Amino acid sequence: MESLTPQEIDRVIEMAWEDRTPFDAIRKQFSLKEADVIALMRRELLPKSFERWRKRVSGRATKHLKKRTFTSGTFKCDAQRAITGNRISKR
Repeated sequence: MESLTPQEIDRVIEMAWEDRTPFDAIRKQFSLKEADVIALMRRELLPKSFERWRKRVSGRATKHLKKRTFTSGTFKCDAQRAITGNRISKR
């Protein structure tokens, strides 16, 4: 974890905040286990921000590949509108 550049640390934090990016993707790209990501977030974030992040990701199925309800591609909500030609299509 000490060998990460400031840009890589920023990217890990960004990926950790994203709901759809699993910890496995962070592990594959940066060789950080979930516990390492938690330690990095604890060290780099303000205490309240860390608490907010932990509350957000705790129990979130999308952060763990084995808990996801979809296996390939990305999840798309039925309520999400289709976007075509840089315009949101109307229903």
